[in-house]
Amino acid sequence: MATSRNGLINVLQEFSIPLLAGVVVAIVSANLAPGWYHQTVDGKLFGDVSLLGHEITLHFLVNDIFMVFFFGIAAKEITEACLPGGDLNPPAKAVNPLLATLGGVIGPIGVFFGGLWLLFQAGVYQPTDDWNSLMRGWGVPTATDIALAWLVARAVFGRGHPAINFLLLVAVADDAIGLVIIAVFYGDPAHPAAPGFLLLVAAGMGVAYGLRRAGVKSWVPYIALGGPLAWLGFVLAHLHPAISLVSIVPFLPAPRRDVGLFKDQDEVDLMGEELAHDLHMEHSALHNFEHQLKLFVDFGLFFFAFANAGVAFEEVGPLTWLILASLVIGKTVGVTLFGWLAARLGFPLPDQMSMGTLLMAGFVAALGLTVALFIAGAAFTDPALLGEAKMGALLSGAVGLVALVIGRLAGFGRADPPDA
Repeated sequence: MATSRNGLINVLQEFSIPLLAGVVVAIVSANLAPGWYHQTVDGKLFGDVSLLGHEITLHFLVNDIFMVFFFGIAAKEITEACLPGGDLNPPAKAVNPLLATLGGVIGPIGVFFGGLWLLFQAGVYQPTDDWNSLMRGWGVPTATDIALAWLVARAVFGRGHPAINFLLLVAVADDAIGLVIIAVFYGDPAHPAAPGFLLLVAAGMGVAYGLRRAGVKSWVPYIALGGPLAWLGFVLAHLHPAISLVSIVPFLPAPRRDVGLFKDQDEVDLMGEELAHDLHMEHSALHNFEHQLKLFVDFGLFFFAFANAGVAFEEVGPLTWLILASLVIGKTVGVTLFGWLAARLGFPLPDQMSMGTLLMAGFVAALGLTVALFIAGAAFTDPALLGEAKMGALLSGAVGLVALVIGRLAGFGRADPPDA
């Protein structure tokens, strides 16, 4: 019975079922029972009680507290990728995917601003419309949903294909850039930044450094002591606190080598517990941090999706199509062009990756769902613009279905990847 239960949980995690279920429940609720939905998401849970000026709602608990752990795990993957054996070590082998990532950010931004200008020129938006408010959406199409990109890439290219790790690295680096975008450009719009409070973030980092110097091997003290200081610093500085653990996680003691992106294993698992015990080796704090929190985060994404994906169908508007086009066109062209440019500069694509697989990887990178929804929520306070932006992020999920069809027709996943 326990084995069967564990198998079910693994399937739910592997196929991102909690996230997708949350999206479906949110959309159905927002369209069939909008009053109940908005009261559930935005209603005050504890009356007039607030936390540092923030009303305590489901939306606040999910976006400002739960997402701290989501982005913390993303930071863990970036940290491990820099270790020996990781995709960012040595740096030379990471140049191509990192340049492709840069293209996957610049491309959507260029398409967004070009498209926004065209919408004004075509009269879709009038001169009386607020350009400054609309332009805040530029960060939304820069995101790639790591879990869904991995799921679709594995189905398109086949298990073990190097394009999967390439795309994963692009998605992780993409979200790392997204964290910077959130921190720098999407603070609290109602309050100017107060950077002096970032000294509290530095204090949290100092605590984490001290724990590492003291040889503390459990991840819990790092997160329990350094994390709240960093969170408090970002909140008081009027910057988004979801990135709090990004400043703490890199201090966690790490394994000697990385065994791959988003693999719930480390060197101890590979050599076997018995041999590791004989060699006095144990799981690192960095490994245990993800291993022990992954179930919580994966299933918690149901509540993130429920709190953020509730958009009424009538909220589709020009900004919806602009964000979707920025994701699909900008990601596909940007990743492909910059990946090709890197190869021309002497930093080749991984073995078995052709220009055709690079083009498909760029297209799959247009899956912006989770982080795109998150950035949309940070970018817009106007309900109408927020709804349009979120719908654009949600519709990017259709990229996965289109990629599966194109992949089947083009012969991806066979022994010899198709060339462009």
